Amino acid sequence: MNKGGVGGGGGSGPTAAAAAAAAQKQKSLMQRVETDIANIVDNFTHLVNVARVNDLPVRNSQEAFMMEMRAARMVQAADSLLKLVSELKQTAIFSGFASLNDHVDQRIVEFDQQAEKTDSMLARIGEEAAASLKELESHYYSSAQRS
Repeated sequence: MNKGGVGGGGGSGPTAAAAAAAAQKQKSLMQRVETDIANIVDNFTHLVNVARVNDLPVRNSQEAFMMEMRAARMVQAADSLLKLVSELKQTAIFSGFASLNDHVDQRIVEFDQQAEKTDSMLARIGEEAAASLKELESHYYSSAQRS
């Protein structure tokens, strides 16, 4: 996630917690991928081994059943991988929105700070202008050319 370079805040907190959660989720997803791929490879290997043709009809029906079972397990593992891909797509989309929202929130804070600075600067300029105007008025009213 691209939350590491955000703002000038403290070292831990929401960003560190989000990074830890993301690392945990990534680890979990990688374990699921490895498990599903291992299941597909294992079942395919067994499927090929069972696919040998024998003469005994009973043995062939048992092997056919084993082949169907292994094929079904391969389909389940492939389906699990497809669900994982879908979940990854959704995570990418929603985490993109989350990081976009984080960026928008950061910019709002920056603009609020800038607005506060601008307000204080304008107040200071107004006070200086009022003081200068007061000084000019006092010079004008105390001058000899006023008549």
